[in-house]
Amino acid sequence: MTIDIHNTPYRVSGPDQGYPMVLINAFPVDHRMWDRCGREIVRMSEERGMDPFAVWAPDMPGSGDSPVPDDHDTGNMADDGSYPDALDNLTDAYARLVSDAGFSGAIWVGLSMGGYVAADMQRRHPDMVEGLALCDTRVGVDPPRARQGRLDCASLALSRHDVSPVRHFAEPKEGDSTVKRSQDFIVPFSEWIAEQTPEGIAWRQRMAAGRDDLTDQLGSVTAPAAIVVGDRDPSSSVDSMRSMAAAMTSTSCAFTVVEDCGHFSAFEHPRTVAGALVDLAERVNG
Repeated sequence: MTIDIHNTPYRVSGPDQGYPMVLINAFPVDHRMWDRCGREIVRMSEERGMDPFAVWAPDMPGSGDSPVPDDHDTGNMADDGSYPDALDNLTDAYARLVSDAGFSGAIWVGLSMGGYVAADMQRRHPDMVEGLALCDTRVGVDPPRARQGRLDCASLALSRHDVSPVRHFAEPKEGDSTVKRSQDFIVPFSEWIAEQTPEGIAWRQRMAAGRDDLTDQLGSVTAPAAIVVGDRDPSSSVDSMRSMAAAMTSTSCAFTVVEDCGHFSAFEHPRTVAGALVDLAERVNG
């Protein structure tokens, strides 16, 4: 497998400075959703006098500068169009990114769809999980209606040759957080979505639709862990993520609720999320 991942480092360091923190982006945008938070992680860790561990934000394949994997690297396609092998193959590619840089493990941080990769890392490469943070995500499979919605979104993006099926992610709705309803969110997210490709949108949706239930992995996490959730997240509720934290029975899991915050917590409240992640890094790297 040769899935290509383009990496953006917010800070470059070697293994002698501690395990890297790998920030895995959400759908339907790319690594730029982490820019504010990544810079805050660097700043806060410097203020605390911590060793300058590496901080990376790779573009998930099919987003940003990471190309869409070909059929061979994607794996099988199910009868309904989903990709049952793609998440595992993708997770293996993230593991290779870290090992090729000379690290034996990492602090894996995934937001939303990025959380699927972080959770799958526990199943595929548990020896490489030195720390785990799940942000505004879920580890179970989608309900049938939501799963079909992903597949329909993929088909529409390809048939229309545009990203119109996901533009609504940048549009405010009733009950959204203050930031989500502001131009500070609407403008950059609209631009980032417009810069994605229909093929990349479709690939990520089909990958997510084909993923396995990873709920059973929570109890096997032994590395320091953290869960972060916005109190106005419409798709990953505080209660559902509190249940995930409770299921991590083999480790200590810090739980952070971000107030007046929606689904994209790392962008909406970068300092709060960065604080939780730097706390995690202190537990891992000392």
